[in-house]
Amino acid sequence: MPDDERPLTDKGIRQAEAAGIALARLGEHIDLCLSSPKLRSMQTAERACEHLGVEVRAEPALAGAPFDVEELAAGLGTVLIVGHDPSMSLVLHDLTGTQARMKKGGLAGVNKGELVTLMRPSELAAIAFADAAVGTG
Repeated sequence: MPDDERPLTDKGIRQAEAAGIALARLGEHIDLCLSSPKLRSMQTAERACEHLGVEVRAEPALAGAPFDVEELAAGLGTVLIVGHDPSMSLVLHDLTGTQARMKKGGLAGVNKGELVTLMRPSELAAIAFADAAVGTG
């Protein structure tokens, strides 16, 4: 099966849901999600955005080649972008000057050229499922 057609694994599904739940628990307001049209990216975006009540729009420019994120998101408000590495790490560098490698299932938050958060999947899961980790008695 071509890589573009492979679905998310069970681990990928859990990571996508944790990202959406974590963003919701943190009170993040997102206006729109732009996703690579590749299957795993669309599934990731849809799973995460279920918890945010946010529309997911396929964006061909996010399919893996370099792109101009400011041009892509212009006038759209606060945008969640779901794509592929190394493009995402390169965009993070272009926006902030940060040398960071995005992890599969990870999340970076940028505000006016400043990196305000960089979370790995394990950190997103800790936020998303904090109540379950504590237990109820």
